[in-house]
Amino acid sequence: MNFAWDVMPLAAFIVSLVLLLGMYGFLFFMYSKIIKRTAGYLFISISCGSVLTAFLLNLNYVFIMLIGMSVVGVTISLFTNLGDVRQFLANPFKGSRIKSGKFEVEKIYNRELFYKTIEKATLALSKSRIGAIMTFEKNTSLADVIKNGVAVKAPVTAELLMTIFYPGTRLHDGAVVIHGNEIVAASVFYTPTTKPFAGKYGSRHRAALGISEISDSVTIVVSEETGRISFAVNGNLESVDQENFLRVFENYMDGVNEE
Repeated sequence: MNFAWDVMPLAAFIVSLVLLLGMYGFLFFMYSKIIKRTAGYLFISISCGSVLTAFLLNLNYVFIMLIGMSVVGVTISLFTNLGDVRQFLANPFKGSRIKSGKFEVEKIYNRELFYKTIEKATLALSKSRIGAIMTFEKNTSLADVIKNGVAVKAPVTAELLMTIFYPGTRLHDGAVVIHGNEIVAASVFYTPTTKPFAGKYGSRHRAALGISEISDSVTIVVSEETGRISFAVNGNLESVDQENFLRVFENYMDGVNEE
C-alpha cells in the first residue's frame, strides 16, 4: 500500500496536512461559537479522523468522497441553525468581551433576596390576576428550548417581571426563563403535556407541565382567571396559597421536595 508521504514530496505533504488539520480546526472553532451541540462535535471528530486516515493512506477516491460528505454535513448543520449563525456574524466577539461587575449580571447572588423578589412579583401578579409562567433552570440546560423566545439577559427584578407579563406587552405571551438571577429569555413557548389530569387547567399549566417532564426545572404558573399560583415540577402540578408560596418555592429550588 502506498502512503501519502511515499508518493508526495515532503514539503507538499506537510502543507497538505497542515491545511487539512487547519480546516477541521476552524470547523471546531465555528461550531463551538455558533451551535454548541455534542452531536456536532462527534460528527466533526469522526469526519476529521476518517478524512485524515484516507489522506495518510493515499486513498484518493475515498478522501474526495469523505471531504464531499463533510462539506454537505456542515452545510446542512449551518442552514438548520441560521438564527445562531446570524447572531454570531452580527457580534462574533460577544462571548469574549471583558466582564464588568458594573454592567454584567452577578453570578454569585443573594439567594434570600432573589427568592423574596420572585415572591413579590408572583404575589403581585396573582393579586392582579395577570397570567404568567416563570421557569427556573437548574441542572438541565434549556438552551434549545429558549431558541423560540426573545433574548432578554437582564437582572431579575419584580418590576421587570410584572412589566413583561402585563397584558398588551409584546412579551406577555409565553414563559420567562430564568437562570441564576438573570432573565435569559421571554415569550418562550413549550410543548404542552399530553398527560390527562383532573381539574380545569389552561394552556399555561399544560405548557408548564410539559417543560417539567423533560427537565429538572421549577416552573411557577399564575392563572389569569383565578390568580391561583401553581408549581410544575417533575411532571407534577401543585397549587399553593400566598402564605406558603415562599416556603414551597425555596424547597423546590433547593431540592427539598424533589423525589
